[in-house]
Amino acid sequence: MDLQLRDKVAIIAGASRGIGKATALAFAAEGANVVLAARDHDALNVTASEAASAGVDVLPIPCNLTNPGDAERLVRDTTERFGRIDALVNSIHFSPRSDDDSTWQQAFDVLFLTAARMTRLVTPHMRAAGGGSIVHLSSIYGKEAGGRPGYNAMKSALISHAKAMAIELAPDGIRVNTVAPGSISAEGGTWWKRQQEDPEGMARFVADNIPSGRFGTAEEVANVVVFLSSPRASWVTGATVVVDGAQSHSNI
Repeated sequence: MDLQLRDKVAIIAGASRGIGKATALAFAAEGANVVLAARDHDALNVTASEAASAGVDVLPIPCNLTNPGDAERLVRDTTERFGRIDALVNSIHFSPRSDDDSTWQQAFDVLFLTAARMTRLVTPHMRAAGGGSIVHLSSIYGKEAGGRPGYNAMKSALISHAKAMAIELAPDGIRVNTVAPGSISAEGGTWWKRQQEDPEGMARFVADNIPSGRFGTAEEVANVVVFLSSPRASWVTGATVVVDGAQSHSNI
């Protein structure tokens, strides 16, 4: 299926590895020009090189999106280069360990505020273009209990934010959705590292928790994200799409 994304412009926040990287490469494979944002300059350049091999225009922008100035620069540089923004994907992941005030603030700043800020910044450009798509990467633990408290709460907040913004922005033709992955094993990621450290324990985890019998891949999540970002999903907004191999237990 042609997703009708050729020559569109997509910003991927958190594009240096994992789901964000896979999403950038999936957009590029569909012919979309991609703007890649992440803190790790070297990893970002690797993603940029791989995306460029698809023959699209790639703009890597090393930045820290918890810094409002960096977020503004990302949007400004994108519009100066391409003159438009058609899609935004917020794929930033962080799992804080403790329960003190500073950790809660960090969870809010990294997991929630970056996505809310980027949504606010791209909206005027999408509105001027007659529409666009925004996708937040949440988690199955944004829909039910699981994971560390700060992660759980902020991933839930992303789902709520996307739903509220979908309603607010629908008259402008801007769709806002959430993707909720289950346990994903991508090189360098948390589950991947645990597989290297404790393969037998992780095999037991999969057998006990994932009916499909394996971890998901970043590419499987990215395929859903890119579809939701495309005109083929034109009547899908305010939705949360679970990608988890039947791992989660929520009925809604």
